[in-house]
Amino acid sequence: MTWLVWRQHRKQALFALLGLAALAAFMVPTGLQMHDAFRRAGLDDCLPAAARVESVRVSPDPEQPPDAVHACQELADQFTGRYGSLGVAGVLLWFLPLLAGMFWGAPLVAREVEHGTHRLVWTQGVSRRRWALVKLGLVGGGVVLAAACYALLVTWWRAPLDQATGQRFLSPGASFDLEGLVPVGYTLFALALGVFAGVLTRRTLPAMAVTLVGFLAARLAVELLARPRFLAPLRRTFPVLGDMTSNKLTGDWVVRAGVYGADGARLRGGVFGNFSYANCPEPPTSVAAAPTTASPCMAEFGPGAYNLELFHPAGRYWLFQGIETALFVALAVLLLLAAVHWVRRRIA
Repeated sequence: MTWLVWRQHRKQALFALLGLAALAAFMVPTGLQMHDAFRRAGLDDCLPAAARVESVRVSPDPEQPPDAVHACQELADQFTGRYGSLGVAGVLLWFLPLLAGMFWGAPLVAREVEHGTHRLVWTQGVSRRRWALVKLGLVGGGVVLAAACYALLVTWWRAPLDQATGQRFLSPGASFDLEGLVPVGYTLFALALGVFAGVLTRRTLPAMAVTLVGFLAARLAVELLARPRFLAPLRRTFPVLGDMTSNKLTGDWVVRAGVYGADGARLRGGVFGNFSYANCPEPPTSVAAAPTTASPCMAEFGPGAYNLELFHPAGRYWLFQGIETALFVALAVLLLLAAVHWVRRRIA
């Protein structure tokens, strides 16, 4: 049975190896170049210290030398300006798990049922359970191994960009979805969804369509609705009056930011990292003495206004990776168990 599964899927394995080789041929040279430029710019020395500073001035004094955080920020901006386009191109890799589900998972059982070849195997002393488990085990193991290699390669390649932007949670190219543990979970889920759709529809093309729609729906629902709520966000406030703002090099994921009045009502703001809050420059007279004439900014918001951020600290990155991976792996296991049950009970 193992030899038969290998014979059936060796072309897919070859295409997967060629795809990884092509990806490595692009990422290894460019990754070495980015890592070398990152070190030569001194970012590996200044970024760890700069990331520990929670707040910085919005507009440093142009007549004074920039402080350590702003100097490091300038170096990081230069690095991102040079290599950021490569990171944005990485968003194309978002669809690789989907392709595994459509072209590996969906035909795995559906094609056998369409062509009737499953009956030949079942009449040769191979039980339905063994047939399903061997196919799912070997193909699933190969897909997970390929996904793990891909995730390791992309995580290493993007490391300088993640550190320079300070936004590993939410950055150009959606790095959270491309690195670490979650690509393996996405790939296993896509494969399981394709297998279940194939068992359910017994046709390859409908199974591929179901996999496409189901995978996109699940991924977007988790990314937009569930992920920001894995844990309760922390709160950070600073006054509207002044020139201090949060330091983006900390790597914190700001899910909500805005200006709030003294009564707690929201006056201006956005969600998911839209930094629409404001800072008002220090007026020559106190706001209490002239609350409506201190500045146009304070005239708009009134005395007592403050900036509020709801954020997930950078230290939660791997915890969020583990939660999301576990979620998709659990869904994959349920789908595979349902597929094996359906093969044993429903397919003639």
